[in-house]
Amino acid sequence: MQLINSKRNKMKVVIIEDEKPAARRLGRLLNNMGIQPLVMLHSVEGAIKWFYENEHPDLLFLDIQLSDGLSFEIFEEVEVKSAIIFTTAYDEYALKAFKLNSIDYLLKPIDTDELAQAIRKFKNIKDTYTNSFDIAQIKNLLKTNQSEYKNRFTVKIGVHLKMIPTESIECFYSENKSTYLFTSKNRSYLIDDTLEQLEHKLNPQSFFRVSRKYFLNINAIKDIISYSNNRLKVQLNTYADSEIIVSRERVKDFKKWLG
Repeated sequence: MQLINSKRNKMKVVIIEDEKPAARRLGRLLNNMGIQPLVMLHSVEGAIKWFYENEHPDLLFLDIQLSDGLSFEIFEEVEVKSAIIFTTAYDEYALKAFKLNSIDYLLKPIDTDELAQAIRKFKNIKDTYTNSFDIAQIKNLLKTNQSEYKNRFTVKIGVHLKMIPTESIECFYSENKSTYLFTSKNRSYLIDDTLEQLEHKLNPQSFFRVSRKYFLNINAIKDIISYSNNRLKVQLNTYADSEIIVSRERVKDFKKWLG
């Protein structure tokens, strides 16, 4: 839990986000709008404890997946009286539920204009807002959405099959009309999927397609270097077979994805 001095803060805001860089970035964006968050909380357990011991804020920025569980578990323990803006990496499957149960939702990485619009919306309806959560509905939609993303790939090695956890994959790449995954153990494996098919199977919070040839895992990025023609060169922790260049038309979205 990160405490913040809020003596001059008129709107009482709390951020619940387990990724501390993302929480700090949201805090900076709010500060630029003249809003200083009361506190940043990073877990279900920490949030429950804080809500029991403190007056509830006007507005809550709530990530969905926290380090120790889904943030909706907070509402099963505490009757939260705050208005809520969800911050999430989930897309079409869950957005309807988020919209029905909150002031608004913001897709990560959070866009400054969309944040400002959500704040304006809250100010316009704050006097009449009442939160009513259908927790079961949202949990079911989240499970449906999560099941869309693969958490492992099965590859063939001779007559054997090997399962590769997605989190151990540094990148996917295409070569000679074939697609390969590359692991943190410095091994490449041929897979059946094309990069186009992978776009619907990989969690967009963790993987980004930087070019026609590469999908990268955000946790495998070691360095990012300015390159010619407003492009970027990315170095991974292990992969070094060839240069990975973020194509010019994807640079803006790549930077947003990085947060």
